[in-house]
Amino acid sequence: MKSYYELTKPRITWLILVTTGVGYYFGNKGVLDWVTLFHCMIGTALIASGTSALNQWYEHQSDGLMRRTEKRPIPAGVITPRNALIFGFVLSCAGYLQLSLGCNLLTAALGLTTELIYLFVYTPLKMRTPIATTIGAIPGAMPPLIGFAAASGILTIEAWALFAIMFLWQFPHFYAIAWMYREDYERGGIRMLPVVEPDGASTVRQMMLFSLALIPVTLLPRVLSMTGNWYVGGAVIGGLIFFWYCTRMVHDRTLVRARSVLLVSVIYLPVLFGLLILDRPR
Repeated sequence: MKSYYELTKPRITWLILVTTGVGYYFGNKGVLDWVTLFHCMIGTALIASGTSALNQWYEHQSDGLMRRTEKRPIPAGVITPRNALIFGFVLSCAGYLQLSLGCNLLTAALGLTTELIYLFVYTPLKMRTPIATTIGAIPGAMPPLIGFAAASGILTIEAWALFAIMFLWQFPHFYAIAWMYREDYERGGIRMLPVVEPDGASTVRQMMLFSLALIPVTLLPRVLSMTGNWYVGGAVIGGLIFFWYCTRMVHDRTLVRARSVLLVSVIYLPVLFGLLILDRPR
């Protein structure tokens, strides 16, 4: 059971649920419907877990070539590819049904779209082109839309503002990971940007560009009256710190610098969303 649990990538699922909850919070305009929220979170967790399991089933051969993934349940021989496929499929179907019956069809459609893009577009492209990172940022930014749709039944500009923040945040986050494990990715045949352009100049340039673009985009919630002025100050300061950590890699493209960007990105997002929620007008 522990190995099947590992197939679900619980740490990633937890982050997905946090951002889904933020979307639900801003999509809810009246009394909080705890039953719908429960169905939304469980359904999203099931789809996210199923997607992770199916992704590991698809990539188990390349996972076996990389040090960071060679001990995952399938390449380690603990779970067979067939069982992982069945497990992921069942979880995904259960999640889709949960969102359909417990929330609404729009929420279920967004969950299904997220999984389909991740599995059938992003995952195969990883072996062919660095553009896969851009494609992968789309399903990665979908959880706030899922939560918002579950609460309101529609998608408004406020929902897309949350989507835009999540979309841009992923680039410096994942480029830092890609730089840290570029040799591993090369062994696994995954065409990440640091593998295709090993000098790292383009990787750092992308990290700086997207972290800088993130600053004005994080101000959209204030423009849309989703939050107050305290959030604006925190968003600008946090964004500048994030950008500064990315700029430090211009002349020092080391593992330590990349790890610091990764750490800052992991702290930045929950702090930003925390401020967004705490400073929401009553």
